[in-house]
Amino acid sequence: MTQTPARQRDAVRTRAEVLAVATEAFADDGYSGARIDEIARRTRTTKRMIYYYFGGKEKLYLAVLENAYRGIRQAEQSLHVDEMQPVDALRELAELTYEHHLRNTAFIRLVSIENIHRGKYIRKLESLGDLGKPAVTILDAIIAEGKKQGAFSEAVNALDLHLLISSYCVFQVANRYTFGHLFDPDFTTESRQEHMRQFIGDVVVAWATQQRS
Repeated sequence: MTQTPARQRDAVRTRAEVLAVATEAFADDGYSGARIDEIARRTRTTKRMIYYYFGGKEKLYLAVLENAYRGIRQAEQSLHVDEMQPVDALRELAELTYEHHLRNTAFIRLVSIENIHRGKYIRKLESLGDLGKPAVTILDAIIAEGKKQGAFSEAVNALDLHLLISSYCVFQVANRYTFGHLFDPDFTTESRQEHMRQFIGDVVVAWATQQRS
């Protein structure tokens, strides 16, 4: 039987709610610690309904991972870097990545958990191969234009820049408690966050534009 538009909207909304709550549950408690019963309780649905939409705990976790990675890729695509000068585009991309990680800390915790498991589950997501390509493709386009204009060093490549930006943005979330305890910065203040946002932009632009012998 074909679902009515109202039932379809309800299904989409319920699935989105389960995905949002499951993201926090897996990010907080890991794959082993998260409980489907608790996710069902928090979304006012049933375990049976969650299994109907996602097919089980592992498939729900995989859906959470895929959705988390899709979020950062969609944010990158919103930049329209082809309309900017390459130096400005690179800075915008670095600062946008910082901002996205800052506002989506569950994403970082999920990535950390997946690395603890040595990528056991992410390897099952064939779609992430395609999801990862836009990040490098955008950087490739920025770098190509920057080199064409003589603004960027010929030694610059997309993978190095992606690693540089990602490592900084991940660290400031993943290690904020240990780093904060050891060195006493408060990562939650507006002034600190603005400084860190500008800093990663300065770093990537300086590295990309440095002419090497």
